[in-house]
Amino acid sequence: MQPTKATNLQLDLTSDLQKWRAFLAIAELGSLTRAALFLDSNQSLLSRHLNALERECNARLFNRTGRGVALSDVGQRIFPHVKALLADAEQLELEIRGEAREPMGRVTIGSLPSITNPIVGRLFKQLRARHPGVHLKILEGSSGQVEEWLADERVDIAILYRYGNSQPEREQALATVDSYLIGAAGDRLTAAAEVPFSALHELPFILPGAPNGLRTALDAIARQERITLVPAIEADSLPLMRSTVAEARLYTVLPIHAVWTEVQEGRLQAAKIVSPGVQRIVSMALARAKGPAKAVSTVAAEIVDIVNDNARSGMWRPIEPA
Repeated sequence: MQPTKATNLQLDLTSDLQKWRAFLAIAELGSLTRAALFLDSNQSLLSRHLNALERECNARLFNRTGRGVALSDVGQRIFPHVKALLADAEQLELEIRGEAREPMGRVTIGSLPSITNPIVGRLFKQLRARHPGVHLKILEGSSGQVEEWLADERVDIAILYRYGNSQPEREQALATVDSYLIGAAGDRLTAAAEVPFSALHELPFILPGAPNGLRTALDAIARQERITLVPAIEADSLPLMRSTVAEARLYTVLPIHAVWTEVQEGRLQAAKIVSPGVQRIVSMALARAKGPAKAVSTVAAEIVDIVNDNARSGMWRPIEPA
């Protein structure tokens, strides 16, 4: 039976969902600064939104503390209702955009520069062909920066190196990567297929500065092997490492995929480090809650396929079953 009257709803305070989106982010992260990073906003604008929201509600929603902000009594009472309201609004948007049928939205990936190159170009091509509604945003940084972006949920997917056998919770190991001694074209030491770790003693290196996962691993093995690693230059820039090795005839240590093209073209040489080797794991982590879920899952699946294909080509090694 057709109803004779429309549903009567009063939406004065909840009509602007963006303000409540800011409220939710501040409440969950406990900090205006972290919430601003998460929302790709700035702290002063977010503070003005919060002040306006509290004036409209005629109540204080947060108590300011020395370490950030915490929900007031009023804020705690309305928090679950706001979260449910925004979840329903998000589901409505997904239905309108057809997300239930086809993944859509922007997915942000945080990665180390040496991993980005062999993945992102192909990932973009595959998404454009198979899932044109998915758009990528790429952030490159050091391992510490990528970890921070993941913790702050500024990225949906993080791709990192891990050292050792233990895998952090909620991460997927994708491939094993060997480390190579990289030298200039014509260099005698890197002309061999393999080089023992002891041969790295007192070589003129360009290496990342500490703290850095690779540098920590190299320094630890050097102490065990009782050899000395003293870099002539410390630098975190991958392009600078490659160009300096080629032009100044220094050495560096990199995974083979970081110099794949240069080695194939004969501009650099690479010898696998053995006795002992230096392995690292390419690992993928997903943020706990950010981004369009179906789009994030789709991108993650495409990344796994690309890594597996790279492993088959010999660039990386597949993860061995436990």
